[in-house]
Amino acid sequence: MSSFPIILGIESSCDDTAAALIQNRKILSNVIANQKIHQSYGGVVPELASRAHQQNIVPVVNEALKQAGIDRNQLSAIAFTRGPGLMGSLLVGSSFAKSLSMALNIPLIEINHMQGHILAHFIEDANENSPEFPFLCLTVSGGHTQIVKVSDYFEMEVLGETIDDAAGEAFDKAGKILGLDYPAGPIIDKLAKEGNPEKFKFSKPKVDELNFSFSGLKTAILYFIQKETQKNPNFIQENLNDLCASIQKTIVDILMEKLTLAVKKTAISQVAIAGGVSANSEIRNRLKQMETEKNWKVFIPKFEYTTDNAAMIAMAGQLKFEQNEFAEITSKSVAKYLI
Repeated sequence: MSSFPIILGIESSCDDTAAALIQNRKILSNVIANQKIHQSYGGVVPELASRAHQQNIVPVVNEALKQAGIDRNQLSAIAFTRGPGLMGSLLVGSSFAKSLSMALNIPLIEINHMQGHILAHFIEDANENSPEFPFLCLTVSGGHTQIVKVSDYFEMEVLGETIDDAAGEAFDKAGKILGLDYPAGPIIDKLAKEGNPEKFKFSKPKVDELNFSFSGLKTAILYFIQKETQKNPNFIQENLNDLCASIQKTIVDILMEKLTLAVKKTAISQVAIAGGVSANSEIRNRLKQMETEKNWKVFIPKFEYTTDNAAMIAMAGQLKFEQNEFAEITSKSVAKYLI
């Protein structure tokens, strides 16, 4: 084992408990415990999420250490998600990180979850090459949709963001209207491959500059489905693939139009994506298309570094460790935490 520091990353912002170890930008282990309990509710229940984190966090951290072949006494620091996220979930991760850092007498590093998503691009095997500064990053998840200008590792500026719901929420709510299981995003993505994206047209919200809005689209989908099912009770079943393809195309169109505008405004043509919804195959395909058509340089991370994971927290932790940027034990979790 070389002399490079070993950082333990802990992520608990929503409903996944995750732990990862990193050394010199190389991920040694990346363990995630998913919570199935929320599926029957059609969304994440905060109280149930925090209880599941309490059950999962010790086994997940132990498994991450075991897979990496690392003894906890070899750790150099512990990085944890400070926010944004669900307060109860964040507190489980931060309390565990603080306790372990005190027990091992090693530094604590607090990480902004959204910065973590962006900095995942610097993990050794995330891309063929890491993006160069400055670059634009479209961060899309269940709770966030943002276009961020990244000038340095921790020098980021939000150029545009959603004024209401996030793209991931639009996928999930559309899925709920169609009677699909939660989370609906991956199911819509799969069914859309068999459908005609031009079959149904949904109006796109008009929002100024680089901001997004998805609440109007959700309402439009709901009213459209209600109207059609009154005429034909089997409308959803008979048109499910086409509906999924048309809804997905509308959401991806909105994202790509704003991203194109951001490139035009900033003259930055290095474009990255991050966040859970960036696992969507249509977003990935359209970005690759833009690379050819518009001569962008596109960075699409591996699937395991897109959804909530601790590898990205460990990566951001390594970068902060190198800058000697450590947190106090009095660090407070924050549900809303700006980049």
